[in-house]
Amino acid sequence: MVSFRFPFSFPQPPKHTPPTYSSSSSATSRPFSATTAAVAVAAGAAAVAGVAAATHNSTNQAHPFLQNALNLFFANRSLPLLGSLSLNYTSSSVVDSKTGASFPSVLDDSRRLLGIGLRRKRVFGLKNIDVYAFGIYADDKDIKELLSEKYGKLSVSELQDNNEYSDDLLETDIGMTVRLQIVYGRLSISSVRSAFEESVGSRLRKFGGSDNQELLQTFTSQFKDEYKIPKGSVIDLSRERGYVLRTTIDGKEVGSIESKLLCKSLLDLYIGEEPFDEQAKEDVKLNLASLLHK
Repeated sequence: MVSFRFPFSFPQPPKHTPPTYSSSSSATSRPFSATTAAVAVAAGAAAVAGVAAATHNSTNQAHPFLQNALNLFFANRSLPLLGSLSLNYTSSSVVDSKTGASFPSVLDDSRRLLGIGLRRKRVFGLKNIDVYAFGIYADDKDIKELLSEKYGKLSVSELQDNNEYSDDLLETDIGMTVRLQIVYGRLSISSVRSAFEESVGSRLRKFGGSDNQELLQTFTSQFKDEYKIPKGSVIDLSRERGYVLRTTIDGKEVGSIESKLLCKSLLDLYIGEEPFDEQAKEDVKLNLASLLHK
């Protein structure tokens, strides 16, 4: 298998149905034709760049007692950050060769896959557990409309070192989706809820102070006990225009909350100062910069 970086540009995929996941929302995932996985990086060039892969150790099957620790280990931020994952292109998706998680190259016809990362935690200092793989998407039309005037004349390398550019990715009303694909087979919805209470809660305090408990509760209450998330389940966290954070579980919308602060706090987990996967963040910045130069 060949390791690629994510394409710096994607051809416009054909319009077709049905969506990958059933949902009444307009932001559902759609497949994308086999030919569009190959990308021209420059005129006459056939080299495709992609997310660099740093291999990580495979984890053994988790013991049952570790389930009770899940509510705690998500908040642990002491682990070293992971390198980017080894990716392999199929006709319409990118597959993480370590976890087997597959991510469509395009969501909703215009949101491009820009980086893949892994949420991994160490439990009681005994072992690492791969909790979920995640893919980060952004709407290329929004990128060009909202950022090209300010950043379009800067080179990719200049953008990579531009802290204001990084901040604008969090602040600007760009359509983005973080897709979580569960790879830990014993994960419960209550653990996900507790994890977000800790991680998103810390970001809400970071950006908005301590008086945001009601907003946090509104968000985490979407993850009701009735939802089951076995291995392979998909959770989409999408920032829609107007700073609306829309949450879906396996294609079913479970809630939408209009809050710029909440959108920023959620995305900060993946592309902020201390992301879950540093290399995934850098890949997103690089490939977003490339979209500005199309």
